[in-house]
Formats: sequence, C-alpha cells, structure tokens
Amino acid sequence: MRIGADGLWRTTTTPDGPATVRITMTSGTVHVAAWGAGAERAGAAVPEWLGADDPAGDFDPGGHPLVADLHRRTPWLRLGRTGRTWDALVPAVLEQKVTTVEANRVWRELLRLAGEPAPGPAPEGMRVPPSARRVLDVTDWQWHACGLDGARRRALRAVATVASRLEPEVAGDSAALQKRLRSVPGIGVWTAAEVVQRTLGCPDTVSVGDYHLKNIVGFALAGRRNTDDAGMLDLLEPWRGHRQRVVRLLLAGGPRRPRRGPRFAPTDYRSI
Repeated sequence: MRIGADGLWRTTTTPDGPATVRITMTSGTVHVAAWGAGAERAGAAVPEWLGADDPAGDFDPGGHPLVADLHRRTPWLRLGRTGRTWDALVPAVLEQKVTTVEANRVWRELLRLAGEPAPGPAPEGMRVPPSARRVLDVTDWQWHACGLDGARRRALRAVATVASRLEPEVAGDSAALQKRLRSVPGIGVWTAAEVVQRTLGCPDTVSVGDYHLKNIVGFALAGRRNTDDAGMLDLLEPWRGHRQRVVRLLLAGGPRRPRRGPRFAPTDYRSI
C-alpha cells in the first residue's frame, strides 16, 4: 500500500487474479478505480476494507474514562476486512518473533523477488503479494538472501501448501479460521489472531503472545509497568465482543509506558 497526492494505492490478490486499487475522497465521497484481472472483485470489496460492515455501533465503552474518551475522540475508527487470508498470512508469518523493522525489510525483499508488478498505472515499484505457488518456488538460498530464518521459512512453506483451504469462503468465521490456521505447523495463536483481525475485521480477537501489546494495555488501563497475557485479557474482559476494538483505541491514542534501557537489536540473518 502507498499513500500519495493522487490517492491511496493498494494491491491485492483475488480468486480472479491480481488487482491494483486506487481510493480517493472528494467532498466526503469515496471514489474507487481498479485495474487487473481481479479489478471487479477488488473494487467491490473496498467498502469492507474501509469498515462499512464493522459493528461499531454495538460498542459500549463502559465506565472506564480513558476508553470512553478515546471512543469519543476517534469516531473515524473502523475495523476493516480484506477478505483475503493469504495476503494477511504472508506478512504475519514474517513478523513472527522479530522486530517490525526486520519484518518489513524481509517483506520488501520478498515482494521484489517473487511479487508480480502491480497492474494498471500504479506507482513505480509496487508489487502484488506473491502467490502460494511462487512462494513454494523460492529456493533456500534466495530466502537467505531475503534475510529469512529457517523457522519462519518452514512456516511460510507450510501455509503455502494449504493456502486454498484457508480463505474465508472455505474456512468459515473467525473461530473456525483460527482453528484451521493453528493446525498448520509453525502457526500459533498470535499469527492466527493477526490474520483474522486483518482478513475478517474481527472486533474481539486479541493478539495473545505479542511482545509489547500486553504491557501497552496494562499500562493504559491499570497503570502497570509490566503485565502478562492473562492480566491483559482480564483487563479487557469487560469489553468481550469488542476487545480488539479497545486495543485499537489504546494504540490510536492511549498512553505509553516510559521506555528504559537499550532497545532490542534486530538480527540480520543474511550475515549468518
């Protein structure tokens, strides 16, 4: 995805083929243009991308003053759904147990190596996420050149072999999709949660196992410097059904605990 003066550009896979979509807004009206074999399907999905089906009206911020204030100050917040498990799954696997900087670097390298050029008049250099077949064709030495370690490489190959069975129209709702994802070697609760958040716009699924999230929630809601996953879920329990929405509100405008000590240094697996 890229944001420029001429609008927001996004590439996607679809059952009909790749597509590029440009979204612009004029006087409160959203305009959509799409190119590629999957243009019609991708263009029709844009309202869901933008959160048109998000049940935000059912959310009650409850008695917590911070959550109520954030909800009041962010009326624009909507949880969108892409409807494409594969497009969310590849970057989620790349994000396992590494820093965001490292994950983004490997994702860029993979797109350059295996992604198709974006159809239509997309900005120069944009790519479509590589297909499962193309991911399986990447050799070990090419993965190493991208900076991908063995554990994430094996997980990515495992999901690529069953990719067609992981799309929502086959796998079902959030709970069913998470269960099917967790049956694949190398896919745990964190990856499954990240995927259903992006694919289905699930308002309740929380990323248990995240390195930072539990402490962000604990500090914002209870003033705790350190919190474990069980403590995070206890704090979010009053909003069951919309726990991920509360997390997004806290990430959008909640307080952060002071940072102390050295930062975690990413590992460049290309040098190993």
